[in-house]
Amino acid sequence: MGRTNPTYRDALAQLEAEWKPMRRALRREYQHDFDRLFDRARGYADAAGYANPPDPERALVLSLLLAHEAEIRRLNDRLDELERSHQSGTSETKETSMGADTGTACDCTHDADTGVGAE
Repeated sequence: MGRTNPTYRDALAQLEAEWKPMRRALRREYQHDFDRLFDRARGYADAAGYANPPDPERALVLSLLLAHEAEIRRLNDRLDELERSHQSGTSETKETSMGADTGTACDCTHDADTGVGAE
């Protein structure tokens, strides 16, 4: 891009302008998502501009795919972290409850109103 082609950033702005009627036709709840797609594409503008593609729409699609792939990886990493945290918390809970168990069985009922146990 550059002298023979418009810059990727210029082409992206033109594509966004061409798709404005679709944005206006979207429900308000989806308009922010539409805007975020172009924001994500702009995040890869340096790389897309360096590639100098003859068709900037292909660079836009690849930029969006890359942004989605990065988001999926981030979410998977977060999910793995939460699962590890949950598993270590579960094993600590088991150890704590096993240590508190004295081995004696109590056939008791607890009166929730008075807080008194009856055997």
